[in-house]
Amino acid sequence: MGKVITLFKLLPKLHQILLCILVFVTLIIVLIPSDDVQASKQTVSSNGEYDLNTRYDVPLAFRTPTPPAGSDSINQHNAETRKQPLAQSSSSNQAQTEQTTVDIEPVLNEKHFQVKSGDTLAALFSRAGLTAKDVYDVTQLPKSKKNLLKIMPGDELVIAKNDEGQLMQLRYHLDKISTLVVNRVDGKYQESISTKQVEIRSKFANATIENNFWNAGVAAGLTPNQIMQLATIYGWDIDFALDLRKGDSFSILFEEEYADGEFLRNGNILAAEFTNQGDLYTAVRYKDGNYYSAEGRSMRKAFLRSPVDFKYVSSSFNPRRLHPVTGQVRAHRGVDYVAAVGTPIKAAGKGRVIKSAYNQYNGNYVFIKHNDTYTTKYLHLKKRKVKTGASVKQGQIIGTLGSTGRVTGAHLHYEFIVNGVHRNPRTVKLPKSQAIAKKEKAQFAIVSKKLMGELEHNKQVQFASH
Repeated sequence: MGKVITLFKLLPKLHQILLCILVFVTLIIVLIPSDDVQASKQTVSSNGEYDLNTRYDVPLAFRTPTPPAGSDSINQHNAETRKQPLAQSSSSNQAQTEQTTVDIEPVLNEKHFQVKSGDTLAALFSRAGLTAKDVYDVTQLPKSKKNLLKIMPGDELVIAKNDEGQLMQLRYHLDKISTLVVNRVDGKYQESISTKQVEIRSKFANATIENNFWNAGVAAGLTPNQIMQLATIYGWDIDFALDLRKGDSFSILFEEEYADGEFLRNGNILAAEFTNQGDLYTAVRYKDGNYYSAEGRSMRKAFLRSPVDFKYVSSSFNPRRLHPVTGQVRAHRGVDYVAAVGTPIKAAGKGRVIKSAYNQYNGNYVFIKHNDTYTTKYLHLKKRKVKTGASVKQGQIIGTLGSTGRVTGAHLHYEFIVNGVHRNPRTVKLPKSQAIAKKEKAQFAIVSKKLMGELEHNKQVQFASH
């Protein structure tokens, strides 16, 4: 410090004066209050622009080179919000809570009621705590009247009531995909049908016949209905009682229906292959509901191979057979099919009944003329269900199997006549089936290729897995 004073005395008089003035000004600046300075730093210039080298408090959401316009008004609003009394904030929250309460739907008391033996809708409603007026009001609706008045034991109704015990909703399953729904709206009942979306999936099955066709079908996982459907598809080409052999096989592609992931039922057979005694038969379902071979020929022939579902053949076609009653050589110009008495007999093809009568030899019999070429005869019926002159369709029931006339047991004697000559019904070459319409050929070819390709793919996958 002494050296500084000595140095100061050595300075010229003018320099000493200037240095004193500088020190004095510096002291004044240091001693000025800092509040005024901070206030000036937060003040925007009169032209609305911000000064350089000045610190500003910028909200986090706007930390960009350009400050947001109107930031003063935002800050003012936030300040006013902070100044609001706590009571005012509480009242606002209470109002919001009350509004939310109004929007919430009332909770319904829902119960399931199963229809018991002897139950009526009135009895079930009474058990549910509802009134006779509820029964009346609901059954004034057409769909409800049609379905709810016919409820059966085991059916289930879902009934939902409010806290006052009023019926607000009723649900009744009409089937696996449809539900009758009755709602109370503004004091009145309204009904609708709710339907689940059905998903169609395809499934593959195949089997080789070891014992019989039925057991092979069951082993493949087919239902009795599917087994019969497959037999019907090939009924014009294959005699399922006599033509099948051990080692014959079949493969099918069929539909399965699902709703909400739950299995509902099996659908149609889409495509099939059947190998019988080395011959391959194909079938493809088209959009018209009929089946055609993979090449487009109808599976439905002019005649059924056999007109009755029989157990066995007791006597085949034989021009030199010994008659079982007389013992004389007498041609057996037909086939005798044995089945239970009363088994339905079907018309082998479309035609007109030229004779429906009874005599001591034929018993009850029916003759059908199909056209100028073909005639079929049905003998020893228990009952006749058509009259002379009637027109019949293929598969129509014309009578029932019996043992009338000169016979030794119940059976159907069936004859097939071509141009006046008796032919063996089991081996006669039936008229060719009609091909699919020309205008449908191109579309059918696409469908056939796709389905048969999918069938073959599944066969290969299953073969590889084994």
